[in-house]
Amino acid sequence: MDDVAEDAGIFARESPYLDRYVQVGYASGKVLSVSFPTDPDEGATEDHPLLDRIEAYLEGETADFSDVDVALTMPTDQRTVLERVREIPYGDQTSVEQLTAMVAGLDADDMNDQQLVRTALDENPAPLLIPDHRVRDGPSAAPPEVEQRLRSLEGL
Repeated sequence: MDDVAEDAGIFARESPYLDRYVQVGYASGKVLSVSFPTDPDEGATEDHPLLDRIEAYLEGETADFSDVDVALTMPTDQRTVLERVREIPYGDQTSVEQLTAMVAGLDADDMNDQQLVRTALDENPAPLLIPDHRVRDGPSAAPPEVEQRLRSLEGL
């Protein structure tokens, strides 16, 4: 993503829509984490272009964050699932079973493969940027109230 500063740090901005902060950990040109604390980490600053984009999204602007580099430091099979989740368009949703079928090498009828998908969703380091809220029957790494507001925002 070209418009994001290359400096590392923790950035947080209060979101009236979510009634909490959106906090982003950023280093080496990649997002390391997205979280939704009620109070930001000490020393977090609010000036970051990605937070501008997230704020616009939370104010109702259709957004696509697929150009944002997210560091996915997890097993390859889980990373593959989350990369596929990033392809679910704004306002669309899928199920765990359908998502499992969309991931190469996984069998939608295999309960172990479905559990792999659920684990990847649950351990998502960057909810919202990797929109696990679009998987209607899967876990989200975001707090439940945040997940529901994101779903509502997109009409899901």
